[in-house]
Amino acid sequence: MGLVHRFRSYLLEEDLEIRFHKGGLNIVNFNEIGHFDSYKVVVKSNSVNIYVEGQDLVVSKLLQDEILITGKISKIEFR
Repeated sequence: MGLVHRFRSYLLEEDLEIRFHKGGLNIVNFNEIGHFDSYKVVVKSNSVNIYVEGQDLVVSKLLQDEILITGKISKIEFR
């Protein structure tokens, strides 16, 4: 049974992943978007809330469990 569980965990990754790169901030495996406007985006997960602040923020990609935030990001805070 351990092998099946490890294989399932590999295929269905459930850990929160955050990647910051030149194009923006990519967050995978979040629960919900708590707030969104062009100055602040709040993304909620089971373990932490991510506060993204800046100017001209845009949700460039939104899937069931993945979001890409682009714009002039000035601050990322974890609460």
